[in-house]
Amino acid sequence: MAHYATTVRTPQSPSDAFAAMSDLTRFPEWDPGIAAAVRVRGEGPVVGAAYDLTLQGRNPMVLRYEVVEADPPRQLKLVAQTRWLRSVDEIRVVPDGAGARVTYDAVLTLNGPLAVFDVVLGLAFRRIGDRAAAGLRRFLNAA
Repeated sequence: MAHYATTVRTPQSPSDAFAAMSDLTRFPEWDPGIAAAVRVRGEGPVVGAAYDLTLQGRNPMVLRYEVVEADPPRQLKLVAQTRWLRSVDEIRVVPDGAGARVTYDAVLTLNGPLAVFDVVLGLAFRRIGDRAAAGLRRFLNAA
């Protein structure tokens, strides 16, 4: 299991920060690991909405993320499941003075025989997460 979490302070209001983060079609704006993102089902941050995110790379992979929990403008939980991996991502937004704190928490688990590579995945996931966190700070105009 690989885990990455980051918290970013932003001058945006909690509702504006949540709106920006809960629109997964905007992920390529801040996460350099995402080449494209398309909504395939649902409108807005509601349970059952789904998005196809195309990962960057020589062999781009598409992960379908489904919203499994939604509590606007505070929390959104997303799950992508393939034969070989499961990604559980959670976005939490809390007021912080005149702005907000946004936490992005992701857990990536390899399935089946690939599970033996979880330690290696954890190291790579840290580098991927650090790049995404830097983009997230810029995206949210963090102080």
